[in-house]
Amino acid sequence: MGDAFIRHIELLGYEKRFFPSQHYVYMFLVKWNDLSEKLVYRRFTEIYEFHKALKEMFPIESGDISMEKRIIPHLPAPKWFDGQRSTQNRQGTLSEYCYTLVNLPHKISRCPHVVSFFKVRPDDMNPVTDSQIKKPEVFLLPKDAKKNPTDITGPIVLQTYRAIADYEKSSRSEMALKAGDMVDVVEKSESGWWFCQLKNKRGWVPAAFLEPMDGPDESEEQEPNYAGEQYVVLKSYTAVEEDELTLKEGDTIEVIHKLLDGWWVIRKDETTGYYPSMYLQKSGDTNTSMKSELRNRTAPPRRSTIRNVKSIHKQGRKQISQETYRRNSRKYIQSRRNMKENFQNKANVIIEKNEQEENKPKAQPAVPPRPSKDLILNTRRKIL
Repeated sequence: MGDAFIRHIELLGYEKRFFPSQHYVYMFLVKWNDLSEKLVYRRFTEIYEFHKALKEMFPIESGDISMEKRIIPHLPAPKWFDGQRSTQNRQGTLSEYCYTLVNLPHKISRCPHVVSFFKVRPDDMNPVTDSQIKKPEVFLLPKDAKKNPTDITGPIVLQTYRAIADYEKSSRSEMALKAGDMVDVVEKSESGWWFCQLKNKRGWVPAAFLEPMDGPDESEEQEPNYAGEQYVVLKSYTAVEEDELTLKEGDTIEVIHKLLDGWWVIRKDETTGYYPSMYLQKSGDTNTSMKSELRNRTAPPRRSTIRNVKSIHKQGRKQISQETYRRNSRKYIQSRRNMKENFQNKANVIIEKNEQEENKPKAQPAVPPRPSKDLILNTRRKIL
């Protein structure tokens, strides 16, 4: 493989730290060309120094010679005192800066200066902390603000979840868990892999191994949508459990229930079952990089396959059976057919009426009665 380069930089939010003194660091999820994803932390003063050095390396592209040729984005200088408000308000600018930076010509976006600055450092993996001082406070960007960085409504404090069983990690990017561990969730991916932190450890964890603190059920979980959303299968999968479906790459299906553990309920014709969400792509989307990413990723384990579960909640999670999914799905499909047939019948009636009107014989003009002989003679006399 060639030299490392960055595919994407996503600003996740910022941390308020209290050691060795109170300060703020921004959290970036850096996605590399080898498909790895690394979380790094940088102070704004560091970012600004990096920016100044980059401008010196590329004076033409930074506009030092001619402002018309500037392509390196602007970045405001740090304030004399950076508090939480300025840290929060600067997130939109930083998101746009990172997006523009990665999309600059390769001689800039892939230069050693950029690559080195965003590489993982030892203190990214194990931040220096003091057990006597309270742990950092984490504030995440709202999801909408990531799509539109200029519309930031405010910080979101991380949610705390509890591990219901031991989990042994299977790759360097994952994090091992022990039953009872309390983790803060940094990012919830639709794939069912959640990026979490536990004290000074960080990594990806299967959502199925985590439970919310306030109850067994997820308040964020959506209700089933039997109308369905059309998706395309990106990767084949052979069912292991009875309630799963076997599908081939390229198959078109309908998603009827999106579950947070990454195993969605889908419908193929009139059959329903579970399928890994990370192997699906919404119809019409053209994300070509997803196929290559799937080669190095596996579907997360399902909650039903976890052994030695130790929950703090007396009641179990509410779960809809596949029989219920199928029954409700058939009802919806039948009602959709009935509506379609009624609509078609009404359309046929209108067409028939129009055809009948067109086929009716058109009324001929009435022939006037022949005038009498006396009328004809009297008319002739008047003329003559």
